[in-house]
Amino acid sequence: MSCTSEAHGLVKTFGDRHAVDGMDFQIADRECFGFLGPNGVGKTTTMRMLFGRLRRTAGDLRVLGLDPDRQTRQVRSRIGVVTQENNLDQDLTVLENLVIHAGYFGLGGAGLQRRAVELLQFMQLDGRERSQVRELSGGMQRRLLIARGLINEPELMILDEPTTGLDPQARLVVWQRLSELRERGVTIVLTSHYMEEASRLCDRLVVMDAGRIVERGAPRELIRRHAGEQVVEFRWPAAAEEPPLAGDPVRRVDRHRDRLLVFTADPAATLAGLVGRVPPEAMLVRPATLEDVFIHLTGRELQEG
Repeated sequence: MSCTSEAHGLVKTFGDRHAVDGMDFQIADRECFGFLGPNGVGKTTTMRMLFGRLRRTAGDLRVLGLDPDRQTRQVRSRIGVVTQENNLDQDLTVLENLVIHAGYFGLGGAGLQRRAVELLQFMQLDGRERSQVRELSGGMQRRLLIARGLINEPELMILDEPTTGLDPQARLVVWQRLSELRERGVTIVLTSHYMEEASRLCDRLVVMDAGRIVERGAPRELIRRHAGEQVVEFRWPAAAEEPPLAGDPVRRVDRHRDRLLVFTADPAATLAGLVGRVPPEAMLVRPATLEDVFIHLTGRELQEG
């Protein structure tokens, strides 16, 4: 596996708090690699160390074979970055935002104009070149941030929560474009607390909690390892004794607030055992997800803070 970036024993502290606490990971060339977890577990801190915004406290970190602390300029010239914050210039036009950003990389001339227009077409923003940024919807502005991050033709694209705050339709457009980027050979690193986003986009990911990696692997591999294929989910009073569900075909039973999640190889058999005990409208059969994996590993939901 050709390695684009890697970390060994990566640590970042703020005073007495370990935001990142001894992480090891390797990101392969041309893959989409994800850091999955809720807010506050160290995902953004890790991204900021990757592109040289923050200096690491300890450990070894290489991005495209370079040290982002000591060779920050060289790293940034070869990567694209999309942060959570919307730092577009609202008083400039869409095209001006791209052209001015390109100047930071020493890019200019007629070729730049063509490149900018092509990127706007790629992100479905063609025809909006002369619009002021403030005239764009939130989804359009997010797509413009991604277009801006691509202006220097990066080898590696780093995206921190790329679709936070977007409606489902706008999120789908971003997912489609990121998938196309990966097919073009761009390595993508992203953070997310959206389980569907991670499942759709990531070849491999790490699950983070409290600054540490608690599990890693391909999305489907993690789901099979920790959750199986199917879940019977039903409401059950928190104070009530759990029904006897252990044994074949039940793999595991998790309680989460007033819900019981039964991970089973045979949902029909499991449902048969609940007839008369749980109203049919209180039960749901669904595929197992990455969120089930995260709850099992950490005891909390992905979108908790």
